[in-house]
Amino acid sequence: MSTVESPPGRGLATRDPEPEGGAVRSVANRVAGLWGGSRWPGIAAGVAAAAAWGVLAGRWTPRGPLTSRQALWSIVISLAVGGLAGFASRSRWAMLYGPIAFVAAVEAVRLGTSGPTVDRPAFSTYGLLALAVGRGFHGLVSWAPMLLGAAFGAGAARTVEAASAARSSGAGTTDHPPRDGSGPAGPHTGGPARPGREPGRRWARVGRRVVAGLATAGLVALAVMLARPARTDPIVDADGRPVEGSIAELTRIEVNGRDHGLMIRGYSARNPVLLFLAGGPGGSELGAMRRHLPDLERHFTVVTWDQRGTGRSYPALDPTGTVTLDGAIDDALAVTDYLRDRFDQDRVILVGQSWGSLLGALAADAHPEKYRAFVGVGQMVSPRATDRIFYRDTLAWARRRGDGKLARKLTSIGPPPYTRMLDYETALSYEHEVYPYDHRPNHEGEGGFSENFLVDEYSVVDQVHLLGAFMDTFSALYPKVQGVDLRTQVTRLEVPVFFAQGAHEARGRAEPFEEWYEILDAPAKERATFATSGHRPLFEQPDEFVAFMVGTVLPAVNASP
Repeated sequence: MSTVESPPGRGLATRDPEPEGGAVRSVANRVAGLWGGSRWPGIAAGVAAAAAWGVLAGRWTPRGPLTSRQALWSIVISLAVGGLAGFASRSRWAMLYGPIAFVAAVEAVRLGTSGPTVDRPAFSTYGLLALAVGRGFHGLVSWAPMLLGAAFGAGAARTVEAASAARSSGAGTTDHPPRDGSGPAGPHTGGPARPGREPGRRWARVGRRVVAGLATAGLVALAVMLARPARTDPIVDADGRPVEGSIAELTRIEVNGRDHGLMIRGYSARNPVLLFLAGGPGGSELGAMRRHLPDLERHFTVVTWDQRGTGRSYPALDPTGTVTLDGAIDDALAVTDYLRDRFDQDRVILVGQSWGSLLGALAADAHPEKYRAFVGVGQMVSPRATDRIFYRDTLAWARRRGDGKLARKLTSIGPPPYTRMLDYETALSYEHEVYPYDHRPNHEGEGGFSENFLVDEYSVVDQVHLLGAFMDTFSALYPKVQGVDLRTQVTRLEVPVFFAQGAHEARGRAEPFEEWYEILDAPAKERATFATSGHRPLFEQPDEFVAFMVGTVLPAVNASP
């Protein structure tokens, strides 16, 4: 057997000893040579991996990740799939074809899912918002990590490939060229070095590493934000100590086979239970309840329920074909029964705002024995009648101010009801311009729905999806409640009824309410008008609302048998 003369001091050997980490490098070299030098099998493998992850994601999270856990797993899996695609193809082109394959698979799998966040994008205010909180957020936790993973994978593959080539070129020589690339062959070229080329490449590498580092730091920061759990503060006394017997919790319960979120707060769990139904359909008011009505918790055990498809109950929305008015009523009754059992109270007080007032009236009508009283706030009576008044008033307003574009658009879509949620954007979203009033006497609660975003009671993922949940749930349920009209369907309630109405309530809601109030029969019936409020008096004048609940509703309820 022939031998190779070794450099001085190393003796005779058939090959150089493995350098430090050589075993790992040897395995990497074998992986790099898996495709026999061709990139196409690696590209095919990367595309297949990204598409498979897209199919899984489209089935698992058709609306994108809706919980913190889903979002974090999406980041991890996307990062791994991107890394695999980049390493297998040994090319940064994986940053392009990997996400494209993933997106194509997701969109194909979720074709049966409906709602503004997953439908074809619409170029309107609501449409662009739906795009941002739907596909945009999904991209942030899936496509972005995949891009980063592909970049790292391609870089790792090229490093291994270069190391393998360097080892192969020096395998049969007796002299080893200097590591700095000097000598007869230029760096990585096999020929003379070109002046100025290596510094340019070095700066390009530095730039890529800086970008990759910043992207990695951003992804880590995003993951930390997404991992923050929702929480609610304990109820404490003046010294900051938890009040004995109080309750402050965020919980989930099973409601007709689906998980729903509840916020339960009160100074004493023995106080009367108050179940609050938010507006919409699709609204969630955990933030507004915390910001404006903490004093209500002194007198009641206040339960704020995120209805199916809303807020923390957004994951319960699908399949949307099963979302019905009867289902919403059944859900309200099931939550009521849970509270009656848990707090050992035969009946609870039901408070509904806007859509919640419609749902509350129907639930109290169906099972009055479960409720001590019904309180309607910003009472809805007939969605169809309300929307048509809004439509006529908005069209007249547009013509008065010479807004021909809006007038033509309203005329083209015609009066409600509509089957598309985004048509309601045109007919209903000008309320504050069509029905203006002086807000200066009262600025509380003016933030409306936006007051719910930045509170600890929602996780970051919940906050991102609040608006998307509203649009998707509204789209699924609102067309199915167009036949409701309390003026003909609920002319008597077997429980005491109370109403809190804003003096500046829009005509479209105020007029049907006045008609219903006149014909409604109940064991007790009373209304209060809040002088500086519009549609949300409980949040716009919270002190007056608490006084109404404590000074009017509670005594009447306690006096009733």
